[in-house]
Amino acid sequence: MSNREISEEKNIRNALIAALSNLDSTPTRELVEKKAKGLAALFDYSGDLKNIIADTLVAVETRMGEGVSLIDTTAEHDDQWIHKRSDIDWVYSKAYFDFLESEGWAPRLTQTLSDVTGRILGHLQDPKSEGTTWSRRGLVIGHVQSGKTANYTGVIARAADAGYKLIIVIAGIHNNLRKQTQERIDEAFIGRSSDPKKKRQAVGVGLQKGYPHPATLTNVIDDFNSNTAAKSGWTINDFSKPIILVIKKNVSTLDALHGWLADLNANRHNRITDVPMLLIDDEADNASINTNKEDVDPTRTNATIRRILALFAKSCYVGYTATPFANIFINPDVYGDGVLEELFPRDFIYCLDAPTTYFGANKVFLNDDSSDRVLRHIDDAEKLLPLDHKGDFVVAELPASLYASLDSFIIARAIRNLRGQEKKHCSMMVNVSRFVSVQRQVREFLREREGKIRRAVEMHAHMPDESAVGNAQMQALKNAFDAEYSDSGVTWQDVKGGLVGVFEHLHMYVINSGSDEVLDYKKYSDDGIGLTAIAIGGLSLSRGLTVEGLTTSYMYRSTKMYDTLMQMGRWFGYRAGFEDLCRVHLSRDSIDWYAYIANAADELVLQVKRMRRDGLSPREFGLYVKDHPDALSITAANKMRTGQEVVLKQNYSGLLKESHWLSVDEQVNRNNFELIERFWKQGFGGRHARPTKKGLIFEGVDVSVVDDFLTSFQAHTKFEEKKKVLVEYLRAVGPVHEACDVLLISPGGISENEHVLNVQERSALNVENECWLLSKDRVASRGDEGLGLTDEQRVNALHAAEADAKELAKNGKTEKSRALAETRVAAAHEKKMQVSDVFYREQRAKPLLMIHSLMPTGNEELKKPIAAFGLSFPPGNYGTSISVIANRVWMQKENGASMNSEEEEEVDA
Repeated sequence: MSNREISEEKNIRNALIAALSNLDSTPTRELVEKKAKGLAALFDYSGDLKNIIADTLVAVETRMGEGVSLIDTTAEHDDQWIHKRSDIDWVYSKAYFDFLESEGWAPRLTQTLSDVTGRILGHLQDPKSEGTTWSRRGLVIGHVQSGKTANYTGVIARAADAGYKLIIVIAGIHNNLRKQTQERIDEAFIGRSSDPKKKRQAVGVGLQKGYPHPATLTNVIDDFNSNTAAKSGWTINDFSKPIILVIKKNVSTLDALHGWLADLNANRHNRITDVPMLLIDDEADNASINTNKEDVDPTRTNATIRRILALFAKSCYVGYTATPFANIFINPDVYGDGVLEELFPRDFIYCLDAPTTYFGANKVFLNDDSSDRVLRHIDDAEKLLPLDHKGDFVVAELPASLYASLDSFIIARAIRNLRGQEKKHCSMMVNVSRFVSVQRQVREFLREREGKIRRAVEMHAHMPDESAVGNAQMQALKNAFDAEYSDSGVTWQDVKGGLVGVFEHLHMYVINSGSDEVLDYKKYSDDGIGLTAIAIGGLSLSRGLTVEGLTTSYMYRSTKMYDTLMQMGRWFGYRAGFEDLCRVHLSRDSIDWYAYIANAADELVLQVKRMRRDGLSPREFGLYVKDHPDALSITAANKMRTGQEVVLKQNYSGLLKESHWLSVDEQVNRNNFELIERFWKQGFGGRHARPTKKGLIFEGVDVSVVDDFLTSFQAHTKFEEKKKVLVEYLRAVGPVHEACDVLLISPGGISENEHVLNVQERSALNVENECWLLSKDRVASRGDEGLGLTDEQRVNALHAAEADAKELAKNGKTEKSRALAETRVAAAHEKKMQVSDVFYREQRAKPLLMIHSLMPTGNEELKKPIAAFGLSFPPGNYGTSISVIANRVWMQKENGASMNSEEEEEVDA
């Protein structure tokens, strides 16, 4: 495709989006097609309209909410200062948002982003404000691959307009991520390419007439170093325009920057008093993860960031992260009070809403329909690529599931080409080892397989089917089509005919911190080519780096550290026109953990909303997250490198914890059911049972009775320690909650004078060593926590759910989801709405013990019920926590987490 054709297609698309964006309702495909044909005729365009129509449908369908913030209400700060300053000329901001619209963003979406970035800027200090010194510290929580860069670029543009003179972007710990960020800042803010080979040509916003280019001392090749600015002798005030630096997060770079600032810009008191400075810390949690590498040591990294901030009399620090269970939050005390004082987001926390077309954790792991389509289990990798292999591991062969994923990727690329997406990038990610030597071996096996497929396609793709599928590789491709994509709207004959084109621009890369191979999508985009990339790597593929057009992901890794696991999810993002083709291959354990984490992340955002409602500050939220049990795996893993015992705080306020690790031992379960019967007959301490729609409830049970029951309940050894912690927390909240409610869950009710629970069926495919791990770590069914509530409590929960549905109806993911939300709102009016347990939990004034009898299905060896329980705590006890003494053995019993550092740089054996 020539540059002229690309430009024509872009102009028609943007005109079409602008024409349809102001409609009251989302336009139908028929209307979009009709308008597109009309504009094509007007522009005298004879090219294919398929991509234009697809891009327009996505643009006009996409919406984004404004998010929610938690601020320090005690601080003397006016968030409305940007509306009170009449002198601001929003030149950089306007150019940026105009640029986004030229790239296909709908005006409605850019307006929302403008509003959100304006609110975040309001949380910063007015750079023209009176006073000799001030500092603001904040955190923005987004979603993996959801547009955090677009957000902070908007904040940068607004900050430059408002008067911030120096802006520093710290862009991760790897060169490829820093380069990627520099390219985006070049295009969206600087307006010139910083690539020395392109001689500072205008790009992006710089193509707009009269654009006032900011200055920069970094480029796509060179990070900031001691020679960068020293050679010229420049100071900040030598520049009339704002200055922006995009730097890597390591000690030598930060030291060099500090040296330049201190030597050439500070006064004799070692302070810079006349330059308002904004520091954006992308992947902020990664500054505090202990990688055991000297140049990215968290203590020195954080200390140097703090030294840079301390030079400025007027500074703002804003961290951006998608993984709020980060050490900057949960463990500030490890690095001393200075970290808490300088980097902790004491002033504000802002939770971003993901755009409605975002392909995220909820869609991949929590929505049953889409999860079944996207997820594939890896059950055959352990013998060939063991989770705990070392750097000298020799790969004898790859798992059949990895070869099958390569086959399905080739089919998916062929289908995307048939859909008119041959000029779009299409990628496959393989993440099975952090060792470079192993990554290279994996590449060689895949390269050999890809070569066989390529030759088979060249020889057989145009043959009749009966001849073509006689070849083993062609038969494997047909099997992949039949298994994965037979309902994709094309036939095998269509795909077979298009297979040759798949290999035209197919390249295989090993991507790691020491690799000279670069996933340079822009190079291909500039030539109008869609790159087909197979990227094999580890950490470099796991944090920050955007793998464009990611269609197939294969990850077999052992980590259970929250932030590491979520950052490995490069498959999150935007998949316009091919979301139905995306496949994610993971182990069953990883799938369960991702689902668990997705729920935990949603719960944290809800917690921000609760605390905002209650007028609490970021400090309370920070303390809550610090003591949150789901932060445990990060904290413990980092502290336990030498194997010592560690005292950790735990807070279960507003959480439901369930015995998802269950013993299948018959005697254990016989004892547990006898225990249930005994307490039941005693009325759980003499309380009267009241029937519910699904069993019985005993209300106002003394905490000591529940304590006795749980202490006597025989949990599997993997859950026993967690059970003890839950009991200890129950005792800790005893002064506030002296009584509990106990629910005996029994579908269909309970016959009079019987003390036997009716069973609930659960899939029991994941059983090992007499331990049954429940899918997604869940025991209770939806709605169980609402059993036994009063009519008033249920109405209050309904109203809260209705408010949530109204927000979804306004900012829903798609027209269908908004219509569904509106149906939920209508159902709420009729009191027929299904309410999430989160809203029921908020209505309870007491802890709730739920007792279950589960019948395993799908496992012929298990034919008797299994006893399980769940304990939920009402929200609000943010200041109550307990101490847990943990060591390596405890952690491995707790969740099986590997104590190996998953965050270490890739190493070559």
